[in-house]
Amino acid sequence: MKKINSFSFQGVNGAYSEQAGKELYPEADSLPCSTFEEMFEQVRIGKADAAMVPIENSLAGRVADTQRLIPESNLKITAEYFLEVNHNLMGIKGSKISNIKRIHSHEQGIAQCRNKIIKLNKEMIIEADTAGSAKMISDLKNLEDAAIASELAAKIYNLDILEKNFQDSQNNVTRFLVMQKNLMAFDVNAENLITTLVFNVRSIPAALYKCLGGFASNGVNITKLESYIHPQGFDVAQFYIDFEGHPENPSVILALEEMKFFCKHLKILGVYEKSTFRKK
Repeated sequence: MKKINSFSFQGVNGAYSEQAGKELYPEADSLPCSTFEEMFEQVRIGKADAAMVPIENSLAGRVADTQRLIPESNLKITAEYFLEVNHNLMGIKGSKISNIKRIHSHEQGIAQCRNKIIKLNKEMIIEADTAGSAKMISDLKNLEDAAIASELAAKIYNLDILEKNFQDSQNNVTRFLVMQKNLMAFDVNAENLITTLVFNVRSIPAALYKCLGGFASNGVNITKLESYIHPQGFDVAQFYIDFEGHPENPSVILALEEMKFFCKHLKILGVYEKSTFRKK
């Protein structure tokens, strides 16, 4: 694998995406971006070697923005990483939970702490990202405002952590995809690979069932299947699928050949090694 010297991420310094990138590539430089579109663009133009892309969370589900943008990014998935997320409720120096009236965070952060916020009877305010919320309340200097963000963000923006592990469940994991310009090269018979693709089905009865039948008959294990509305409109569903194996493995070739009979469009987004986290 080519060394990763830099990675882009959506958010400001202290974001969970930056934390994930630093855990995976400790020596790499991190490049904060204001939007996911900008994050992908930094890789396309060569200012970053890879993008750290949050795709789904064990509590809040998929990250809709990235799942929509990934197929059109012109980048390829080259790795996956699972980050165990520990949310922190934080405020400016001298803050107390009893003084807080408003809690700010990204919609995923709010969703993952929703029950605790309701129990505390605080107002929930959705912001662009978690670390950006921490930076904002640091600038506000208001005892009535708090943020949900990482411990790293609290250190960067000089905030007090009012409660650690603030999420509703201790099993809080975000899956990230590493995306680069080109696919990685792997042995087609390797057993520890995941392939990701998107496809649209033809408008015929049982098209999805027939698309997936080849995976069952050829012994290819599907690990993820999701549908979402294609930008063309509500009558066009796009499916996102992860399965085990290399697309040039003989069994996978047969499964994909069957699939193509019932698809209008099929696009491979990545081939990459399974994270060791999956074995836990």
